[in-house]
Amino acid sequence: MRIATTIFLTDETVTPVRLARELEQRGFAGLYLPEHTHIPVSRRTPYPAGGDLPREYGRTLDPFVALGQAAAVTERITLGTGITLVAQHDPVDLAKQVATLDHLSGGRFTLGVGYGWNVEEAADHGVEWATRRELARDRMALMRALWSAEPTAYEGEFGSVQASFAFPKPVQAPRGPVVGPRTLIGGGAGPKLFAAIAEHADGWLPIGGRGLTESVPKLRAAWEEAGRDPKELQVVPYAVLPDPGKLAHYAELGIEEVVLQLPPAGEREVLRVLDGYAAFL
Repeated sequence: MRIATTIFLTDETVTPVRLARELEQRGFAGLYLPEHTHIPVSRRTPYPAGGDLPREYGRTLDPFVALGQAAAVTERITLGTGITLVAQHDPVDLAKQVATLDHLSGGRFTLGVGYGWNVEEAADHGVEWATRRELARDRMALMRALWSAEPTAYEGEFGSVQASFAFPKPVQAPRGPVVGPRTLIGGGAGPKLFAAIAEHADGWLPIGGRGLTESVPKLRAAWEEAGRDPKELQVVPYAVLPDPGKLAHYAELGIEEVVLQLPPAGEREVLRVLDGYAAFL
C-alpha cells in the first residue's frame, strides 16, 4: 500500500520544499494539499467537523504554487490537490495550471476535485450554492476539451470554449471517458457522487475513510454499470489518522493508497509525526 500525506501548508508551517524533500527521502508516496482562497469572517457556515474553524483554514498556501515548488525538488513522489474547488476557478485558467504542473512534474499530478462546504467563500467567487455540483461538472468537461489531443470545442450550461490550441497536455493518456491527469473526486458517499466518479474520474477520495465496507461495493456497482473497467477504480482514503488495524482493513478492501494527515505545524513537529508514520511504510 502506498502511503501518501496531506497537510494544511500555511505561512506558519514547514515549507513545501523542506517537506517534499523529507517525504521523498523517507519513502513516502506523495503529497496532497487542500485549497481555500479565503475564509469570510462572517462564519455563517458551520465547520463540518464541529466546533471552531481551525486557524489554518484561513492561511492556506495556494496549492498549485506550493506543489510547483515541491515538484522542482523531487523526482518520485506524486503531487496532488485534496481538493481543488473547481467551481471557484475559471476553467480555462485552471486547465492551464493543471496541465503545466503535470507536464513539469513528469506526469506526477493528481487532481482531487471537490464541491466545497463554505457557502460564503463560494459566493465571493460568484458560485450559486444550489448548482455548484453541476457547475463543477461543466467546468471539468470544458477542461477535458482543452486537454484533448486535437482542438475540441465545448458548449456547456455554464461555459464554453472554442476549439483551441492548448499546450502543454497532461501526461497521462485518456482512460475511457477520462481525459487529463489522474482525477479523484472527494465527497460523502451517495448515488450522485458515485455517478459523477463513474462518469469522469479515476476514483474516490473519501475523507477519513469511515464506512468504506458499505460504500465501496456501491461505488463499484455504479462504476461497472457505467461500463468502466473494474480493475481501474481507485479508492484513496484521505486525511487518515492511521493505525495498523485500519490500514489492514483498507488492504482487505483492495485499497492501494492511503493519505495520512500531518499537523499544520512547524518543521520539527511535522518531522516528528513523519517519524511515527514511517512504521507504516
